[in-house]
Amino acid sequence: MSIVLSPAAADRVRSFLEARGHGVGLRLGIKRTGCSGYAYVVNYAEEIGPSDTVYEDRGVKVVVDAESVALVDGTEVDFVKQGLNEAFKFKNPKARSECGCGESFSI
Repeated sequence: MSIVLSPAAADRVRSFLEARGHGVGLRLGIKRTGCSGYAYVVNYAEEIGPSDTVYEDRGVKVVVDAESVALVDGTEVDFVKQGLNEAFKFKNPKARSECGCGESFSI
C-alpha cells in the first residue's frame, strides 16, 4: 500500500525541512497510549534506518519504523488550520474508532 499526503501536508513538511536546513522527510509512527489505544507520533526523519519503510508522495519521503508500518500503511495525512490551531490529521483505513480529538485510535 502507501501513505498519501494531501497537498497541504506535503507543503508543510517541505517548508519545515527547508527552514530547518536538514532532515530527509517526515517520520510517522505509533505508540501505545491515548484513550483509544494507539497515538500517532510525528517528527522529522533525520535518517533512514535499515528496518524503516520509506513511502514517497508529492516529493516528500515518509519514513515509518518496522513496528508501526502495519498500523499506518494506507493512511492519508492532511494538515489543517482552524483559527489559531494547526495540526496533522490522519485518515487510517485500519482504525476502527478514534478518540474525539483524533489523536488516538484503536484497531
